[in-house]
Amino acid sequence: MKKYQMEIQGMTCSECEEHIAKALKGIGAKEIQADFRKGKAVFELSTNTEVETAKSAIAEAKYQPGKAEEILEQKTMQPGNKDAFDYIIVGSGGAAFSSAIEAVKHGAKVAMIERGIVGGTCVNIGCVPSKTLLRAGEINHLAGNNLFAGLRTTSNKVNMGQLINQKDELVTELRNKKYIDLIDDYGFELIKGEAKFVDGNTVEVNGTKLSATRFLIATGASPALPAIPGLEKVDYLTSTTLLELKQVPKRLTVIGSGYIGVELGQLFHHLGAEVTLIQRSSRLFKEYDPEISEVLTKSLNEQGIHVVTDITYDRIEQDGNLKQVHVVEKGIQRVIESEELLLATGRTPNTENLNLRVANVETGSRGEIRIDEYARTTNEQIYAAGDVTLGPQFVYVAAYQGRMAAGNAVGGRNVKIDLTTVPGVTFSSPSVATVGLTEQQAKEKGFAVITSVLPLEAVPRAQVNHEAIGVFKLVADAKTRKLLGGHIVANNAGDIIYAVTLAVKFGLTIENLSETLTPYLTMAEGVKLAALTFDKDVSQLSCCAG
Repeated sequence: MKKYQMEIQGMTCSECEEHIAKALKGIGAKEIQADFRKGKAVFELSTNTEVETAKSAIAEAKYQPGKAEEILEQKTMQPGNKDAFDYIIVGSGGAAFSSAIEAVKHGAKVAMIERGIVGGTCVNIGCVPSKTLLRAGEINHLAGNNLFAGLRTTSNKVNMGQLINQKDELVTELRNKKYIDLIDDYGFELIKGEAKFVDGNTVEVNGTKLSATRFLIATGASPALPAIPGLEKVDYLTSTTLLELKQVPKRLTVIGSGYIGVELGQLFHHLGAEVTLIQRSSRLFKEYDPEISEVLTKSLNEQGIHVVTDITYDRIEQDGNLKQVHVVEKGIQRVIESEELLLATGRTPNTENLNLRVANVETGSRGEIRIDEYARTTNEQIYAAGDVTLGPQFVYVAAYQGRMAAGNAVGGRNVKIDLTTVPGVTFSSPSVATVGLTEQQAKEKGFAVITSVLPLEAVPRAQVNHEAIGVFKLVADAKTRKLLGGHIVANNAGDIIYAVTLAVKFGLTIENLSETLTPYLTMAEGVKLAALTFDKDVSQLSCCAG
């Protein structure tokens, strides 16, 4: 038997799946799995039956067969010694654990190699510690700046040491529950040490050579350092070391104002520091639509955060504990001084010590590992996933890539990775959430574009919260009226974006959104109101009227 995956157009429901299955059974196909949502079917044919026969059967059933690919079953190595594995994973973060769990399900003998702390970036130095501290900062800020008449709340000096200790306890708890404890549960082997490739199917760790049929590189990324004269002589912080400070600095300068810089800068502003965000480009979040950038910048400025954009760096100096950033802003020299300096200028893939050249694994200009749509590197035995590839740098993307890589590497699935609809969230206050195409991206792809822009002050929930700075923007195809993208600046934007993600992924129309009941006095109602805004002035509607 041979196993195939075929793209099929025209399936719209579960009954269509049954029609496809019946057509394929008629030519002797086995193990048929049709999925109308994905527009695909997986099935097995005898070696005497050509795949073209299957295409003809599907066409006769009034569907449109597309590309068909044979799914090659991987031959699992039978280890002859203790140092041989089916699947070796280098790294122990979200991509690594997701991949290990999937590989074990396929019966693989798995080893995971980690040179540092188990768990990777997210649980140890990224998502978990930053978000718990962001919540603490938000509470502190609200206590000192509540917007309701008649309430008397105050915030006192922050005990940073206690916050850091509580953060560390949470990190340890989640690292154990979500990572370390799973090693025994799933039965793969953890090897502590630094891995270096010896050849295409062998790595060396602690002087021992380990071989495998397949590998996954999931070593993540580290903070990148900008090329600014004088930086090497200055004491600076990264996103890792900033979250270990035991005192709130009087002043903090942040170089780089992407999502990491904005989140951490606002965190320390909310804890009591005077914060300046510096960005080379003319606006924050330049890859997003201008409405998003403008509203976010306005909000940060109104909170008292200094946002400096459209500059060039001259040099950085240190005088005692004082850091001095010399910039040129609109042709004028300016010096920005602070007690602490945070570098938040992107991430660098952790590939330097892997000796990838001898394994015939190619990297890009920034050291990122190049992968194809199946997560394979230029060595077909070696896969890569997560931040080391410099794809969308979210832990849920890394976990998805890791799981898909294992299915392809040891499970014989040969399934493509689909990152066409990836939501992203910046956990600022207000938060920023986005999915799909921006207006500019949609135009570049050839769509006739229509958009709606709804100020947050038009959303009743924002009015009752007395938090009216924000925006909902929807991007749609003018011809089909299907949603192409959604972009939100509002509190709880990260909770709302999942609904917009489903709309973009499954091709919902403006009418699908505007005609669906939405709970009143929720921030999610903004999505429906933004959909109505394509055709109506919602300020002229009564509450809940559509």
